[in-house]
Amino acid sequence: MQPAGECDPAASGLERILACFPEESRRQPIVRSLAGRLDALSRAGRVGERLDAWMDLVEWTRDDRARLRTTRTSAPLPEAATERLRLLLSLFEGAPELRSIVFDSMGAMLAESEGAALFGETGVPSHRGFFSELGDRVMDRLLPVPRDDHDLTRLVHRLFPARAHVRRVESLDPDLFHRIVAAMAPEDRAALWQPIREAFADGFRLLSARVAAEGLSSPLRRVAKTARVSESAFYRLGTASEAILAEWSPSEGCPGAAGEWRRVATDCWAEMGHVRGRLDAEGISVDIVYAVDVIGRSLRRMESMVAIMEAPRGPRRSAAIQSLVAGLAGMHLADRSVTHLAAANLRLLARKIVDRSGKTGEHYIARDRKEYGHLWLAAAGGGLLTVLTAAVKMRVVGRGLPAFPEGFLSGVNYAVSFLLLQTFGLVLATKQPAMTAATLAAILRDRRGSHRLDEIVDYTAAIVRSQVAAAISNVAAVAVGCVLFDRLWRLASGHPYLNHHDAEHVFRTLSPLDSLTVLYAAETGVLLWLASVAGGWFENWALYRRLPRIVAEHPLGGRLGRERLRRFSEALARNASGWGTNVSLGFLLGMTPALGRFFGLPLDVRHVTLSTGTLALAAASLDTDGPLNGAIFRGAAGIAVMFVLNLSVSFVLSLASAARAYGLPGRDVATLFRRLVRRFVTRPGQFLLPPRTSEPAGAERTAHA
Repeated sequence: MQPAGECDPAASGLERILACFPEESRRQPIVRSLAGRLDALSRAGRVGERLDAWMDLVEWTRDDRARLRTTRTSAPLPEAATERLRLLLSLFEGAPELRSIVFDSMGAMLAESEGAALFGETGVPSHRGFFSELGDRVMDRLLPVPRDDHDLTRLVHRLFPARAHVRRVESLDPDLFHRIVAAMAPEDRAALWQPIREAFADGFRLLSARVAAEGLSSPLRRVAKTARVSESAFYRLGTASEAILAEWSPSEGCPGAAGEWRRVATDCWAEMGHVRGRLDAEGISVDIVYAVDVIGRSLRRMESMVAIMEAPRGPRRSAAIQSLVAGLAGMHLADRSVTHLAAANLRLLARKIVDRSGKTGEHYIARDRKEYGHLWLAAAGGGLLTVLTAAVKMRVVGRGLPAFPEGFLSGVNYAVSFLLLQTFGLVLATKQPAMTAATLAAILRDRRGSHRLDEIVDYTAAIVRSQVAAAISNVAAVAVGCVLFDRLWRLASGHPYLNHHDAEHVFRTLSPLDSLTVLYAAETGVLLWLASVAGGWFENWALYRRLPRIVAEHPLGGRLGRERLRRFSEALARNASGWGTNVSLGFLLGMTPALGRFFGLPLDVRHVTLSTGTLALAAASLDTDGPLNGAIFRGAAGIAVMFVLNLSVSFVLSLASAARAYGLPGRDVATLFRRLVRRFVTRPGQFLLPPRTSEPAGAERTAHA
């Protein structure tokens, strides 16, 4: 159905608009509905009334449930979903009288609008702090936002209140969008859009100023290729931006100035790459993360705007406008999202933390029989050291101390034990998953090609057999060690290490049937993951703050010796992640039960190696058989539960956080798990024993990438 193309000049109001339609269609409900909205638009006086009328008209075009009788139900979805929009366009293109009504309303509305913030600030982080911005976004969800009919940013919010509306613009047929642009911005109505062009230019200038301000800030100049402001690409971008605005012609574009601007923008991106390279070695701070994010978003927005300015009038410019409109609408939604705020502020920092953990995780993987045998010995040593840790723990718990002193002393005990493990090169199995998952995610990010997933499966098999070997060695060594410890204690003191009451308490708390061992074992897996995050954060913080250099140059070197401080600074740079992980894990394990007691929450820890030690001490302290044998078996079942949950929960959380930090698609991780299951079913031996020779060099290089 096509409109008649001429309106009756003698008619008025609704009848005048209905006269623009063919006579046979004027009684159709959809036609009368459209005519009523156009009549409301023509009668709107104040800017708020015009905006409401426009929104009503836009919502009508989005309602694809009602169809014209000429529309076939078998039409493709994109065609059917835009039927009303096409009807309105046909009417608009064929009725000059109606175009005059629409342009008069639009011109009055645009003349009173301010849009520089829409183009220059939407989607670009503000200078406000994270928590201030977070508070505002939460309050925006709880309280209605005051209406401002002069701000185009608020209009965008009304036009695109949900992601589905943004996707609708993105999926519109380019030819249809070009028809919209041609109909709404004809050459003979150039003055109508002059306020938008001025706001567009001011927004472009705001973005250029933000790039210069962040790029020339002190933190970025410190890691830039050159410290001279005049030679910086961020400084030169302002001149190139003004040149392109001066040459911009609404009809012909500005291809000459656009080319120069793109060359300067390429230099800015190259400078950003250099900055990221320096950050890999020197660590990341939240300030630098913020600056990098602002520059990247601003440059991408400016590139979209340059694509509009350099293109002559036609389909190419319309396509650039469609891309910018969808981008602005999507970023405005992101500006109101709490989750997007957290992700945008923490992603680079989280990625660097994961990188630090991943580098530490390389030392926990056995690739051949020689490394596999060494891992067994190191894990056995770790189990023997844990005997003393478990013994001290039982003494601390048995004192009946208040919650905080007990938790603090337990934390010190664990932290010292874990630091000794690191110092002597010993291995504790449950610390492996959080480290190695980060390394695995780095492989997912870096490797390419058809054999990528197969190589990742091979690497994962190495991770699994390393963890299983270390866990078995830990458990066996700590069990035997605790029995021997109890025998030596009996020889020295004449009585077992644990009394009957304490031993029964151990059996009861470790049983998966008589306690919350399953929940506590999963909670311990979370703590293992948190400790790896803390270790990565500490190393990043130490490197960014140049802590090793500060230690080496400290005035105490005059008394303690410069060489001694230098060696300590080198050890700090080399072991910062491990120290941070071990200390944080120790206090997390020690303080969590205390916090649970204080708040009355089910918070406790069930660490497989430490719990094996306490179970072995309890079993060795009771020379009994009969009923208690069942308690021992239930405790052993609890150890098996801890083994599975400690390792699996920490591994899955670490892999998920690493995948999120690297922006890995979920389908890659899902495909990896499917291939892992297939490999385990077909070749389970690979997950238990290493190959006789070292794995291919490619996999090893990947591990160190």
